[in-house]
Amino acid sequence: MALALDQARAAAVIGEVPIGAAVVKNGAVIAAAHNLTRSIPDPCAHAELLAIRAAALALDNERLDGCDLWVTLEPCAMCAGAIVHARIARVYYAAADPKGGGVEHGARVFDAPGCLHRPEVFGGIGADQAAAQLQAFFQARRAQRPGPNTA
Repeated sequence: MALALDQARAAAVIGEVPIGAAVVKNGAVIAAAHNLTRSIPDPCAHAELLAIRAAALALDNERLDGCDLWVTLEPCAMCAGAIVHARIARVYYAAADPKGGGVEHGARVFDAPGCLHRPEVFGGIGADQAAAQLQAFFQARRAQRPGPNTA
């Protein structure tokens, strides 16, 4: 999770929402990434998707059997769908996302009757650090916005 948190910090430095991810197989890091949705711009450039794509290229296989995904925020439904198709074995996430999560909140993609693959899910690992990064990022953004009485 430390690498995913480092990736999240790198995202914040460039003005991206601080979410980081890493794909690990047999204890070795295969790929790591952070959000790039604003930089590219690409609404699909979530940390999880970028890390999954890089891992698939590194392994020369679209199936990431035996791989673990470490991510600083509960994956959204889009990312959960990619996790299913990539056949990720285990998902470790830090902070829960009651609004946009798709794993243990919201769509609960892995619980859908037609889900093709169900990874093991472990939440809350490094949650305090990840939540603090996200809160600091959004507090700073709100502070930069002009208030309603400023012109």
